[in-house]
Amino acid sequence: MTPLPRTLQRPGAALRYADSGGDGPPVVLLHGAGMDHHAFDPQVPPLIRAGYRVITWDLRGHGDSLLARPVRFTAADALADLEALLDVLQLEAPVLVGHSLGGGLCQAFVRARPTRTAGLVVLDATWNAGPLTRFESVVLPLAAPLLALIPASRMPRLMARASAVTPAAIATTEEAFTAMPKRRFLDVWRATVTLVDPDPGYRTPVPLGLIRGERDATGNIATAMPRWARAEGVAENVIPGAGHVVTLDAPEATSAALLEVLAGMLPAQR
Repeated sequence: MTPLPRTLQRPGAALRYADSGGDGPPVVLLHGAGMDHHAFDPQVPPLIRAGYRVITWDLRGHGDSLLARPVRFTAADALADLEALLDVLQLEAPVLVGHSLGGGLCQAFVRARPTRTAGLVVLDATWNAGPLTRFESVVLPLAAPLLALIPASRMPRLMARASAVTPAAIATTEEAFTAMPKRRFLDVWRATVTLVDPDPGYRTPVPLGLIRGERDATGNIATAMPRWARAEGVAENVIPGAGHVVTLDAPEATSAALLEVLAGMLPAQR
């Protein structure tokens, strides 16, 4: 696969990214934990055809983006990377579209920098600010220690089958997970957990869109996202037959839902 063409040097990392260019409304895509920008491959062409300026990139330590030793992945560094990317591209207020970990990072960024975005679209990620049940509060900190018990040789396949449901999506997801060392994946997972910061009274200060695979069985997403939609008064777009990696399990349906959500936030220029 052709690597992402541009590089942004950051402390401890070299970020690779692509910018479709043009005068259309900017949309920045953030992939999930252990994945890379290819998770959005089916959505990029429809977005560009619709008139959007699309920015794809790999989080530090993922895909084409390097992470220097002994630097370890943290959510704080990933959020700083996102802001640096917006700065270098001179994007004042793009729509952020995040899947899984990317959705968690986008939520955290909007909470910290609400004036830097024109909208937020979250795909298959938990509600960072949402209240946790007693069970969720107990289970959440146990996730990384339990994952650490899985042999490194088995983890990519197990994680891929837990994340995707179609054979093609499982294969692509497993390939991405295989490329990441187990220690780094555990760091990424821990970073995901740190983004959960309950504040039941918080409401997203920018237009919000929610998309979820019907068969997503990871974490508490299947219960948290409907609660989030009700609290914010927005529609939850549930994609039939898709799992956690909704962009690959049901690419056409996800692209259609994403375009519909974006049209209500930031109409494209044709």
